[in-house]
Amino acid sequence: MSVSLYYSARRVLPLTEAEAAELEHIVTAHRESFPYADEESLYLYGDGGGEPGEIVTGSTKLPPQLERVMPVIAHVLESVTELRRALSNAEWRVHMDDLDLPWDEDEGYALPGI
Repeated sequence: MSVSLYYSARRVLPLTEAEAAELEHIVTAHRESFPYADEESLYLYGDGGGEPGEIVTGSTKLPPQLERVMPVIAHVLESVTELRRALSNAEWRVHMDDLDLPWDEDEGYALPGI
């Protein structure tokens, strides 16, 4: 059984060129520092998910090895936190399958209770 993290942002206005460049910078930096070359990393689907108002959509399939799950989750959530801070004027949703992950202004995204 596979579990994935999903992330999306919505707003009325499309991304500006400057915002798109900032998001690309964050994604590139994330991929360069990702701890496992053989695991799925932060992945954005391109220009939204096709839904009206979606400006960012993406997902990351979590690894099946238990010892790798937490480092991957921590790394991806840190990156999604950076993405959200870069696009703070959008409505974000981050979830792991059916579990919505809460946003904390100071800490960003994290798994509840960890």
